[in-house]
Amino acid sequence: MRRKYNPYLLPTCLRKARFYCKAAIIPVCCFQLIRTLIVPTTGDFLLLAVLVGIAVAFYKDLI
Repeated sequence: MRRKYNPYLLPTCLRKARFYCKAAIIPVCCFQLIRTLIVPTTGDFLLLAVLVGIAVAFYKDLI
């Protein structure tokens, strides 16, 4: 059985990196969305999908 995820068990440097990534992911997603709306390419759609997936993982505490 899998134990629950506890971010406080991480080393301090990883906890800080996780905090800053969690704070920066939404503005990066917004920028990528605007870029995708202006110049839509397959790469932009894939990158936006990956970024949204990472954002959901951060806010659901999967990462």
